[in-house]
Amino acid sequence: MVSRTTDDYMALACAGCKAVNEPAFWAGFDRASSQGFYDYFRQITEYEPKRAAKFCIDHYCWLCINPKESEDVGLAREVISIIPDFIDCDNVLGIGEIGLNKNTRNELQILEEHIQLAVDHDQMILVHTPHLEDKLKGTKLIVDALSNHSSVDPSKVIIDHVEEHTAPLVIDKGFWAGMTLYPESKVTPNRAVDMLELYGHERVWMNSACDWGVSDPLSVPKAALEMKRRGYDDSFIDKVVYLNPAQFMGQNPKFKLS
Repeated sequence: MVSRTTDDYMALACAGCKAVNEPAFWAGFDRASSQGFYDYFRQITEYEPKRAAKFCIDHYCWLCINPKESEDVGLAREVISIIPDFIDCDNVLGIGEIGLNKNTRNELQILEEHIQLAVDHDQMILVHTPHLEDKLKGTKLIVDALSNHSSVDPSKVIIDHVEEHTAPLVIDKGFWAGMTLYPESKVTPNRAVDMLELYGHERVWMNSACDWGVSDPLSVPKAALEMKRRGYDDSFIDKVVYLNPAQFMGQNPKFKLS
């Protein structure tokens, strides 16, 4: 995880983490050229797996130009053109985290081109949904874009950052729903367990946000503790925090837990 320290890897290993799943995401600033993305893709396919392995953790990743930087269509297309050079890397699971940021026409165009790239190379898809007031509209646009593409298999798509008002849109269409956990903002571990009680635990997974802001790699273990407090048994907790993500990622034969 390029945005985290080795202490975070140590904490994850001590908490029983077997693998991390890192989407291509914003670097904290807008990159100036496609060469910056080329170097970034090398980092998450070559160097970061070795860093995680020092803590006995398998590292997997996804490739794309993130929605925040895809407003520049020319740059986005340059980045998309180099992604096939990395798709066959041992730890690449698919295309992501694609999606929308401000729901603009340019973002939607690049989203559709990413979807086509995934279809052309038979890749799974990981999708970012917008934040705050843009989330509902953006989620609807994303679901429509995916549903309108006849070659997209919903079971191989996870739409991330769902909240109470968007989870049903995703689950009802057959996609996987990702709940991104933060210690304060967005979905907290407690809210995530509330959502499980509302919408069930099939085709749902939890992931700990590990970005540049206030985030906690141990959010998923903390959600597991909250489930325990509410009386859920070990088999239910294991299904949510381990078997569900393993089932989804296991659709790619590269995903193997060591």
